[in-house]
This record gives sequence, C-alpha cells and structure tokens, in this order.
Amino acid sequence: MVEAPLIAHVIYRLDYGGLENGLVNLVNRMPRAKYRHAIVCLAGFSDFRKRIERADVDVLSIDKQPGKDPAAYGRMWKQFRRLRPAVVHTRNLGTADMQWVALAAGVRRRVHGEHGWDAADPRGESPRALRIRRLCRGATQRYVAVSKDIERWLHERVGVPPGQIRQIYNGVDVERFTPDGPLPADLPWADQGAGRPIVIGTIGRLDPIKNQAALLEAFAQLAGAPGARQRRLRLVIAGDGPEAGRLRERAQALGIAPQVWLPGMRPDAPALLRSFDIFVLPSRNEGISNTILEAMASSRPVVAGRVGGNGELIEPGVSGTLYDPHDPAALAAAIGRYLDDGDLRAAHGAVGRERCLRSFGMDTMVRAYTGLYDDLLADH
Repeated sequence: MVEAPLIAHVIYRLDYGGLENGLVNLVNRMPRAKYRHAIVCLAGFSDFRKRIERADVDVLSIDKQPGKDPAAYGRMWKQFRRLRPAVVHTRNLGTADMQWVALAAGVRRRVHGEHGWDAADPRGESPRALRIRRLCRGATQRYVAVSKDIERWLHERVGVPPGQIRQIYNGVDVERFTPDGPLPADLPWADQGAGRPIVIGTIGRLDPIKNQAALLEAFAQLAGAPGARQRRLRLVIAGDGPEAGRLRERAQALGIAPQVWLPGMRPDAPALLRSFDIFVLPSRNEGISNTILEAMASSRPVVAGRVGGNGELIEPGVSGTLYDPHDPAALAAAIGRYLDDGDLRAAHGAVGRERCLRSFGMDTMVRAYTGLYDDLLADH
C-alpha cells in the first residue's frame, strides 16, 4: 500500500497560541488517507502537543539556541533528509529561512504561511524583517495569507506576485464553541440572577502587541463612572505571557483589582467565553484572530480595534463593533454601548455565530489547505 504524502509543518515552537491551535486543528481534521503530517519545531514544544489526536504525527525539535545558531540549519537539513516530505510548510518570519534549507535538502514543494506580526514589528514594516522575507522569496513556491490584509501586504511590501498567494481564513470549531454549556467551576463570582455582574473578557497571550493594558484603562473608566451599573462590572483577562505582572500591578494602581480576574492560561476556553457578556480584543494589530472567531461562535458580541484582519471577521453594527485604536476613549465608548443593552448583545452575538457557521467552519479551512497541497503536488 502506497503511503500518503507527508507534509512537514515547520514552526518556531509548539505551544499555546493561535497559529499553533490552527495547525493542530488542521492536522487533526485532515483525512488520514489524504496526507500524513510531521511538526518540526525550531525551539521545542510544550504539553500543547497533547492536543494532537493522531498517533501517526511526529512532533520533533531541532533545539535551536537563542540568537544565532548556524548549526541549526544543518540539523534541519538532516530532519528533512530523514523525513523526505512531499511538502514543507513553514510559518511566520522565524521559520522563513528554512525554505532555503528545504530546497537544499531536495524538497520539491515548498509553501510559507504568514499569520501576523509580533510586538516589535506590529505592522510588518521592520526593514530587517522585510529584507529576510524578500530574500526567502527565491526558495518559496507558494504563500498562504490568513487574511486579505496580509495578502495585500505580501504583494505590496514583500513583493510576492499575486498568483503565488493563497488566502485562507482560519476555521473555528462551531461544535466546541457554542453559546450553551457549562461555565468554569472556579468563577470568582456567583450568578446572582438579575443582579449578576456584566462580564467583559478577553483571552490571549499577555504580550504588548495584544494591548490588554488599554482594556484595563477602558474598564477603569467604565467602572469609575457614577451609577449602580458600573459597580456590577467585572473584567477577565485570561492568558499568560510577559505582561502578566505589569497588568496585575496596573489593575492595583487603577483601583479596580477586586473587579478584575487574571486566571492565567486556561484549558477551558469554550466555558470561559460563555461566562463573558462582551468579548474584547484590544490588539495593536492582528492577522486573523482565532479568539474573535471563537467568541463569535459562542454568540458573544465582539469589540475589536479596526486593525489587520479584524474587519474581515466582524460586521460593524451587525455582529460587533470596531473602534479606532489610536483614540484612547474609543474602546471604553465601544464597550459602553453594550452595557445597558442586553438585546443588542444578544442580536450581535447571534449574527456572529451564524456568520461562523456559514463562512468560518473548520471544514472550510481544511478543504482550502487540502486544495493547496493538492495543487502543489499536481503542479510539480
């Protein structure tokens, strides 16, 4: 029996994150008879690898050292020669140069995905990073852009011909992320019926580019305004990362710490989202946000900055609200419109879920990636 072709997915590290979650969903759901998969990490992996449901998926690391590690290229070359993949699929800047290693190792089909940028380069405009990406064009046959915004950037700033770019949205598991189901058992407040708190929440890596500090400032404005409504507000900032300590300190300084819950990394994102009344994503930039899709699938209205691919997911005034991230008062105003209007929250949440069911289901994403790999194998 002929083995299915192998896709070698190259990422920096397999850990909790949007890119990594999307990769695991893809590997788990692609028909086993169609393609096999291996995940090659530059810098290790965490217990997030347990999310992979297929026993036939190799997860390995070349253990790249921080900073310059020229020997890492040799270790990657050896892995490619051992695995002999039909396709190498690298993702984001940290792995782009491995396209040249794949070419040197004799891998004939090569694709690179761009999923967004980091805090040091929130708009993808770093001259050094652009230079690296342009240098890697010569080894890369196809590109995946997870939003139309990134697709435009790849063409206009990196210089990739439009015919080499395939735009594929992330998918969301609409059976796992639903409006109905249990809530987290450790919520720090009890449901008090008509007097229950209005919960504003976000989930994501606690990193400067995610800008949760702006959400704290907006919440402090709302919580400090006169009236009983504001005293019933609660804020959840779930996730872990380098900003965790600073966010806790800022909540204390603003006098809102008793109303703010920072529970760290959570394995129960669907239940946590169901505990929110309003989902907020205050990022300075985004490719395509998995958490926006998960909130929409959970029938929660979304407030997000008018940046990156957010406008491709949210229909302003229909399924959520986009605000100007450069206006300090805009975020509080956008959240404030939902606080006294439960009907508006319900209406926008319902439209968001229907939009996920129609356009952003997991099966749609899997079909698109399967089609990409099929075309690569057919063309070469």
